[in-house]
Amino acid sequence: MTASLPDALVLPAGDAHLREQTTQSTPLVSGDFLHMVRDQVSLPNGLHARREYLLHPGAVMVVALLDDGRVLLERQYRHAVAHSLFEFPAGKLDLDEGVLPCAARELREETGCLATHWAVATRIHPCIGYSNEVIHVVFAKGIVMGEPSLDEGELLDVCAATLPDLLVMAGDGRITDAKTLAGMLWLQHVVSGSWPLVWSELA
Repeated sequence: MTASLPDALVLPAGDAHLREQTTQSTPLVSGDFLHMVRDQVSLPNGLHARREYLLHPGAVMVVALLDDGRVLLERQYRHAVAHSLFEFPAGKLDLDEGVLPCAARELREETGCLATHWAVATRIHPCIGYSNEVIHVVFAKGIVMGEPSLDEGELLDVCAATLPDLLVMAGDGRITDAKTLAGMLWLQHVVSGSWPLVWSELA
């Protein structure tokens, strides 16, 4: 017998029956980049629980469209997973920095590239179980190549790939980075025309 489930698109808009209320928040670890806290929360059913999570300043990822149809990629060693991973260019937001200025800065610093047009596509939450991190997905076009200006201790390869290349790399496990996989989803729909972007000349 098939279970009777409501369709996702017809669920009620309100979420009061799910929402938790924080009653106490305790800092656990304060690092140079990330901070960890433990919250005591009250649940809608009257019970209580603890939630531990990381506070993150937010970040921007850039899907840079080259004139030849390829997109920019980076390969960078990530210490936490002990692997070199393929990723779209990305970086954290500085204090009070806007999304598009951050995107332009990160693209310039990491790849040396400038762009004439920008479009904010969406935002994603890559690790909702243990962090409040938000990554803004930004597209760029009108790319002008230049020399990168990497931070001391920042090492990476800059390369380019077509969308079919990206799909092959995701399928065979060479691309495992969650934000890059999400960016590929958007790229597919942008290329097909089903998810149009609103472009701006200002970054």
